[in-house]
Amino acid sequence: MAALKDFLKADDIQKALDAVKAEGSFDHKKFFALVGLKAMTPDNVKKVFQAIDADQSGFIEEEELKFVLKSFAEDGRDLTDAETKAFLNAADKDGDGKIGIDGERGGRMITE
Repeated sequence: MAALKDFLKADDIQKALDAVKAEGSFDHKKFFALVGLKAMTPDNVKKVFQAIDADQSGFIEEEELKFVLKSFAEDGRDLTDAETKAFLNAADKDGDGKIGIDGERGGRMITE
């Protein structure tokens, strides 16, 4: 599995992390736009999904979302419980508590 830094620009990652340093400031749409995911191919979006999917289950669960910023940089902060739940609610349209890459919302959570 490729590391995110293999296909994202370090400056873009840092800019995005700086924008969400304060607790309660995480907005997944803004963050993913800042790191350049909106302009990526579906294949690269899938690679990002796989990097965030720490247990390689094919789904991103709530516990993995809490640590999503650490997927981009080791010094990324943990999301608050409220930020984690808001992110999950935005991306989990079938209500099963997880986000799948092959489902309706999978990669689109990143590019919307």
